[in-house]
Amino acid sequence: MTTAGALLPNSIRLLMTINAVALFSVGSYIGATLFIIQQIQKNSAARPQKHRILNSLCAAWLGVCSHGIYIGINFYQSQSFNFSFFSTASLVAMVVTLVLLVAAINKPVEKLGLVLFPLTAIMLMMDLNFPEQSHALRINSWAMNTHILTSIIAFSLLNIAALQAILLAFQDRQLKRHQPKRLILSMPPLQTMESLLFQMLGTGVAFLSIALFSGFIFIEDLFAQHLVHKTVLSILAWIIFSGLLIGRWRYGWRGLTAIKWTLCGFISLLLAYFGSKLVLEIILHR
Repeated sequence: MTTAGALLPNSIRLLMTINAVALFSVGSYIGATLFIIQQIQKNSAARPQKHRILNSLCAAWLGVCSHGIYIGINFYQSQSFNFSFFSTASLVAMVVTLVLLVAAINKPVEKLGLVLFPLTAIMLMMDLNFPEQSHALRINSWAMNTHILTSIIAFSLLNIAALQAILLAFQDRQLKRHQPKRLILSMPPLQTMESLLFQMLGTGVAFLSIALFSGFIFIEDLFAQHLVHKTVLSILAWIIFSGLLIGRWRYGWRGLTAIKWTLCGFISLLLAYFGSKLVLEIILHR
């Protein structure tokens, strides 16, 4: 006797599998966010706080793993990566979350997930519900692999640094007013937060340097019409971040100066990565 599932075409079963995996990932991200909110609300109780940190990280890891399976299934189906706007945003958001979770193993950065986890869930849902024309890129050379991988890792690390800078700004403002909120009270000391920010910046700039260097070597015309804005804005971001690191080392820059430079550099990098894709694919529909 033939089962109802066996009567379904392979394409429909695959679509159902993709949807189920994506929805599980979204649910895990939302669950991780709720655990962080509970952790902040119950900050006075040390034992439940540790329990909720573990729950949040486990839920987020489930979200990242299922998100990766979703992207893997799509890659297997088309035999290439789809670099359309929402697909790229979903991929980058997943990598940013993965980098955050790896960093959270020995650094107190898990509360950045309060912003990052729901944002990643939104990007995944947008990718799932608004399929776009495929912008496939078949990666066959180690050189292009190196360039793309280091670019994504650099953006991910500097994205986390930007979130860190925003939290640092709120923390500094609340402490100066002597009326810190629960979120601020649950965060590490200001000096620790600032130290973590510069660690993220240093590592991110290292990967951005590799990405730019590999681009200049392996991409034939990095200043071609369709690449010139990405190249110029990426170089500008590298100058801003490098200048900040030098200023920190040479002149002891910190506080609002570090926050402003970090956000300016990240905006430049964000425009380099997504500016043209947003205009061409979403606004102009090209």
